[in-house]
Amino acid sequence: MVLWVFGYGSLVWNPGFDFDEKVIGFIRDYKRVFDLACIDHRGTPEHPARTLTLEPKEGSICWGAAFCIRGGPERERVAMEYLERRECEYDQKTIVNFYKDENSMEPTLTGVLVFTSTFDKSLNKYYLGPAPLEDMASQIATASGPCGNNRDYLFRLEKALFDIGHEDDMVIELANEVRKVLGMVVGKGMIMKDTKKKAVGPMAAHLPFMSFISGIQVHPLAETAVAMDS
Repeated sequence: MVLWVFGYGSLVWNPGFDFDEKVIGFIRDYKRVFDLACIDHRGTPEHPARTLTLEPKEGSICWGAAFCIRGGPERERVAMEYLERRECEYDQKTIVNFYKDENSMEPTLTGVLVFTSTFDKSLNKYYLGPAPLEDMASQIATASGPCGNNRDYLFRLEKALFDIGHEDDMVIELANEVRKVLGMVVGKGMIMKDTKKKAVGPMAAHLPFMSFISGIQVHPLAETAVAMDS
C-alpha cells in the first residue's frame, strides 16, 4: 500500500512523520489563503493565529511537496494519526492530482491526500474568512502560541517556497506587510515597503525571507513543539 500526502504549508519544511519519498510539485485549481484560525499551535482562543488553507480557483497552481508513505496499513495508520492531530483545524480531506511539469496536463500522481477546510463559518469554527491585507498582517504580527509566533510560520513558509524555487506572490506580499507592521529594519538605511518585492535604499532588491537575515529577532521553536506545528 502507498499513501501520498500533499503539503502546502509547514509540511513543506517540517513534515514531522516518517516518509519514504518527497517530491516537489504542485496541484491545479487551488490557491493558498490565510483564512484559517489556529488556536493551539501559533495562536490562542483569545488571539487566534492565521494559517493556511486552500481555496478552489480555476487556473491556479499551488506548489508544495508530496510525501510518500509505503510499507502497509500500520505505517499509514501511524502517519494519519499524527497528521489528524496536527491538522485538527482542517475538517476535510480532499483527493487531488499532483503534477511536476507545468507544461503537461497529465498528472504525475493521482489519489493524493490533502487537508483542506470548509469555507463556511457555521460548519467550521476555525474558518475566519478573508480580510484586508493590513488586518491579516496585524493579526499575524502579534499572535503567538505554544509552538511559537504566527509571523515565524509565515516567514518560514516564505523561505521554504524560495528554497524549492516556487515563491508565492501572495505570501511575499503578506510577509512584507507583516514586516511593515513590525517596523523591521533590514541593513543600513533599508526598510521594506508595502509592495510585493521592493525595498527602498541603495540596494533595493527582492529580499525573500528577511526574518532569517542576521539582525532580525526570531523566536526559536522548542523541539517538541515543532513536531506539532501546522
